[in-house]
Amino acid sequence: MSIRPRITALAAAFLISAQSLLAPVAAQNLPNLGGSEREDLSPVMERKLGEQIMRDIRRDRDYLNDAPTLEYLNGFGNSLVTARPEVRGEAGYDFFFFPVRDASLNAFALPGGFIGVHSGLLLAAQSESELASVLAHEIGHVSQRHIARMLGNQKQDMLVPLAALVLGALAASKSPDLAMASMMGGQGYAIQRQLNFSRDAEREADRVGLQILGEGGFDTSGMVAFFGRLQNASRNYGDGAPAYLQSHPLTTERIADIQSRIRDQRYRQRADSIEFQLIRARVRVLQDLSSQGLRDSTVTFENQLLLKSRVQTAAAKYGLAMIALRQDDPKKALALVEDARTAALKDSAPIAALAIEARMAAGQPAEALKQAQAARSAFPISRGFAMQYADALIASGRNDEAVSFLRDQAQLYRSDIEVQDHLARAYSAQGRQALQHLALAESYALKGALPAALDQLQIARRASDASFYDQSIIDAREREFQERRREELKESKDARKP
Repeated sequence: MSIRPRITALAAAFLISAQSLLAPVAAQNLPNLGGSEREDLSPVMERKLGEQIMRDIRRDRDYLNDAPTLEYLNGFGNSLVTARPEVRGEAGYDFFFFPVRDASLNAFALPGGFIGVHSGLLLAAQSESELASVLAHEIGHVSQRHIARMLGNQKQDMLVPLAALVLGALAASKSPDLAMASMMGGQGYAIQRQLNFSRDAEREADRVGLQILGEGGFDTSGMVAFFGRLQNASRNYGDGAPAYLQSHPLTTERIADIQSRIRDQRYRQRADSIEFQLIRARVRVLQDLSSQGLRDSTVTFENQLLLKSRVQTAAAKYGLAMIALRQDDPKKALALVEDARTAALKDSAPIAALAIEARMAAGQPAEALKQAQAARSAFPISRGFAMQYADALIASGRNDEAVSFLRDQAQLYRSDIEVQDHLARAYSAQGRQALQHLALAESYALKGALPAALDQLQIARRASDASFYDQSIIDAREREFQERRREELKESKDARKP
């Protein structure tokens, strides 16, 4: 089920989460913003709410769990955060940027530093400065703690603005009508206050965003250019305005304010990275993997080749290589990815990842392993290359090495779902059933699916190869998961009480 039809179900889940998180607010002396009468959502609860929302999003098929795209967005987004470290705020948020498969132009900030970017917006951005302007704006929302501040001064209507903000991040991006319906259940004055604050929040996020852009070395006029195109689209299409404008009200005064702030700034030209164009090509393919979608992307890339630009040629060849892989033609994909590497004049991370993927698809695990080893040396902090290295080890029959490597990874990255999934595969290749299902139990627990995690523990317990030591681990994890499950059920029950 895609994100679009799941919005209503998510709404109920978010309200339950919000109620359980906000229940103790009245009894706490939380940090004040804007006056002594205000009681806000604490940074810890804000992060917890964001993590709960992200668990739902990660289970959705429109969440683009694509390592090269995730790593580009997080590298790029966190470079903006590094340019102005104070945006992490008192909570010291670790920002996480993620792509969503959706052709509409939108981006959104969730509680606790999670920022989503629609594939359509990535394709619409004509430069990295334009992309940076959107991400910097969303970082501004997080750094100014607009979610906590939207709780308002009166406890009785706290859930209305919080629910509106959370749902607005997803529902407004998918269906403006549904987003409006989600707010109509509240009292009129609370809704009006939410809308009024939203305009102030947008201006404040613009101000912070411009500071981030300037200190990050980006062209600040990129924000004006991008918002100007959105405004023109709004005029041209009337009610069919870009989704970004539905959740981020854009006024003439707001654009004028941005222009006045950058008027005296020196123009700063910033060349786009080759990775920007490669990731846009990648996202274009991933946005629509249907037969027609691949045909449309092929036409786009072929037209791109006619531009005779080195960078555009590299991106087009890269996109065509991806299409060849989806069409089960790894030989063609390998040739095209080498063409992309030649045109790019360097072996960037997206190209290296696609080359490894093509080698694996071509049934060349030994060569894929060699390339994955080289990629890990060149990009040592890449989680994507670490998992490709593990895949290549398993495909090469080097299962003991794969298990040893993945167990080390699991110790270093305890919240990494991909590590547990790969570890389960490696144990399966070894024929170690108890450990395979233990790893699957850890994976389900990290995804927030505790009933499924407990089921996997029962399967592990019954495995013929479960040792006494394995059984003790199973017992300990079962007690922990059952306690966490009881707490979840209690919170849900308490939240439903009148």
